[in-house]
Amino acid sequence: MTMIVRRADFTDPRLPAFLAAHHSDLAPQSPPESQHAWGIEALKRPGVRLWVGQSADQLAATCALAPLEPGHEELKSMRTHPGVRGRGYASRMLAHAIEDASKRGITRISLETGSAEFFAAARRLYAVNGFEPCSPFGSYGEDPYSNYMTRSLT
Repeated sequence: MTMIVRRADFTDPRLPAFLAAHHSDLAPQSPPESQHAWGIEALKRPGVRLWVGQSADQLAATCALAPLEPGHEELKSMRTHPGVRGRGYASRMLAHAIEDASKRGITRISLETGSAEFFAAARRLYAVNGFEPCSPFGSYGEDPYSNYMTRSLT
């Protein structure tokens, strides 16, 4: 089944539920102070670019980029619906975000993801796509529940 990637429609009633499920998946993995997933209001901020992947009538995936400083953006809200995991949708969403950033002249993308086993597949996806471990960036600090990764686009 194919997936169509497009900019998020914040009036789509499925989007808040999809993002809430993302938060529910993440909540048991780390204490509240170590949870950095954004809610829908944060994803509406100026400069944030949120995409959805749709397969048939289902929201299958999300991915966002948020500005940190000129030329440097943060990957946010990467999620694939559990029912369609393993079909390459996360790779496709990540490739879309990287291509979009490159076209806009962004030179670096960084991300924060969890350190628990739950996030192992995500860390592998990022590593295979050129992301390398890095120090905390932006407003992040050292946190045993977080892994930080970055990728140069130059």
